[in-house]
Amino acid sequence: MRRVTLVTGANKGIGLEIARGLADLGDTVLLGARSAERGQEAVLQLAGEGLDVHFLQIDITDSTSVSAAVKSITNEFGHLDCLINNAAIKLEFHPSPPSSGSMAVVRETYETNVFGTMGITLALLPLLRLAGSGRIVNLTSGMGSLTLASDPDSVYSTVPLLAYSTSKSAINAFTVQLANDLRSTGIKVNAADPGFTRTDMTKGLGSEDPKVSALVAIHLATLPDDGPTGGLFDANGRAPW
Repeated sequence: MRRVTLVTGANKGIGLEIARGLADLGDTVLLGARSAERGQEAVLQLAGEGLDVHFLQIDITDSTSVSAAVKSITNEFGHLDCLINNAAIKLEFHPSPPSSGSMAVVRETYETNVFGTMGITLALLPLLRLAGSGRIVNLTSGMGSLTLASDPDSVYSTVPLLAYSTSKSAINAFTVQLANDLRSTGIKVNAADPGFTRTDMTKGLGSEDPKVSALVAIHLATLPDDGPTGGLFDANGRAPW
């Protein structure tokens, strides 16, 4: 039986490559996106490659949209094997001192990156429990690492983004708490740092190709039953919180 996987924010960039990679491994992938037009275009692209991918319209900041998505998955599949929380926004581009940060930008960023991610995860948790050995992968960033940010010798200490960086720190904490909560179940919860990737979010800058950056999340999504939970991983393995 094919695993059923939902990838949010999957119509482009890293999310699209995660969807492609997991479908190529045999998953039935639900490609989540806010825009019906862009989401369906991405599905047509992957379906043209012979992959089992279906569009699921979802805005993780909208509780009505989330409820509709949960109902749709329940009615069509009855369970969910894997959730990849990839949907996120980054409204800041140039680093700036936190003391000059905009609370409006912080609130808007948190609405998607933190509250949206938490909300869709908790809403889908009953379906993940039905899968027996569910997998949850939260996309994060080295910019959210408190260890790296507090190290004067780390580049991450020199690029403060008050909204984005702290939103990813919050997701790291959520990952740990949820993993601890579900440790006695078959569900594994981990965070994936894809690295500095060439996407729309980085305005095409970055040292990594999305196809390569997606491999960390794909690995965590397909962990065996004796694999780790409650960890942060990048291309080099376990990374510091």
